[in-house]
Amino acid sequence: MLTQLESTNVNTYGLPDGYMLRPATLDDLPEAVDMFNAYSRRLIGVDDIVLENYRVEWMVPALKMENDIRVALSPEGKIVGCMEVWDLFDPHTRINVWGRVHPDHQGRGIATAMLRWAEDRARQAIVRAPQEARVAMLSWVNNVDTAAHSAFRRAGFNLIRHSYRMRIDMNAAPPIAVWPDGITVRTFVPGQDDRATVEADRDSFRDHWGFVERPFEDDLKMFQHFMYGLDSDPSLSFLAMDGDRIAGIALCRPKIDDEPDMGWVDDLGVRREYRRKGLGLALLRHAFGEFYRRGTRKAGLGVDAFNLTGALRLYERAGMRVYRQFNTFEKELRAGVELSTQTVA
Repeated sequence: MLTQLESTNVNTYGLPDGYMLRPATLDDLPEAVDMFNAYSRRLIGVDDIVLENYRVEWMVPALKMENDIRVALSPEGKIVGCMEVWDLFDPHTRINVWGRVHPDHQGRGIATAMLRWAEDRARQAIVRAPQEARVAMLSWVNNVDTAAHSAFRRAGFNLIRHSYRMRIDMNAAPPIAVWPDGITVRTFVPGQDDRATVEADRDSFRDHWGFVERPFEDDLKMFQHFMYGLDSDPSLSFLAMDGDRIAGIALCRPKIDDEPDMGWVDDLGVRREYRRKGLGLALLRHAFGEFYRRGTRKAGLGVDAFNLTGALRLYERAGMRVYRQFNTFEKELRAGVELSTQTVA
């Protein structure tokens, strides 16, 4: 992804001579995805992005490609780098950045130049954030991408946290879910359950590190965009019900781009008052059981390595294991009051 800066002639943001940055358009998507996957093959040995699924990413509501995404072009006019800045909603205090450089063009300062642009773009959020709030930019990097780590550190980022990808290989049917007293489970109903599911998701993740409450309607639009996007299957989203109230959720996808034979648990959440009753484990086993019934023998999810509610221990009890690590880098843009969740109340 981000790579070491070498001595070279430079232009805007420190790009090598002959290279340039320009705003991305949807027409760039096929070439950009080819570049993303060239990076991924060099790093982990497989493609990790599917073109049409990534089109859903670039068509997210409120994302303005002309302002928020830059592609780096080689002297021959080929896309050799891309940087995205995700600063979409109030309170504009945590700005996420993501980027990659084609492996054949690493070591030339392209990543460093893109980070400089990203910081300029991210600093535009400061005036939109609450006056006393801390503002920071963050990025997540595969643990094996040591060149990216060096680039972030040179740009003034600090390594602050780790997250894991976990998986389970099911050689036999998983244990049957055992539901707490009074809890039933049913499948998400599109159009009927959208708002209640978003409310439950927000409540469930208030105790997650880094959570910042956003306007509800913005979260609803994001939920609907991805729930009804490509490679989604609402019949793989499960609601644990206490009467008419959603107590917990397991929102799943039939596969993940870099492992198409693996089912994926996008969101597993339990409202605070229903925790420590076995509901999280029941939801997880219910999802595993449905994957298995459909012929999928692997399931995975992502988790904060220091999860504040003990999710990592839950997943280990369910038979999952860590098989990939990501590192979280952060750069403070303005000191102030931290609005995101840092500890459990």
